Amino acid sequence: MKIDDKTKELIAIGASIVANCQPCLQYHVARAQRAGVDTQEMADAIEIGRLVRKGAGIKMDTFAANLAGAVPAAGVAQSCCG
Repeated sequence: MKIDDKTKELIAIGASIVANCQPCLQYHVARAQRAGVDTQEMADAIEIGRLVRKGAGIKMDTFAANLAGAVPAAGVAQSCCG
C-alpha cells in the first residue's frame, strides 16, 4: 500500500510538532497546502502532535525524577501519549 502525499504531509506536520522543529513545520505545511490538505486537517495533525509531545514529556519527567531518586511532581500522570 502506498501512502498518498496528503497523508505523508499530515504525518510530517505532527512529527514536526513532536520534534519542536519550526523549519520542518513551515516546510511541511507548505507542502501539505500544495497537496490539497485543508486547514482543519492540518489543525488536527498539529493537535495530535501536541498530545504526543505532551504525553512523552510527562513520561520523561517521571522517568528522570525516578532516576534522580526524586518524587515526581504533583499532577504527573502515569498515562502515555495523551
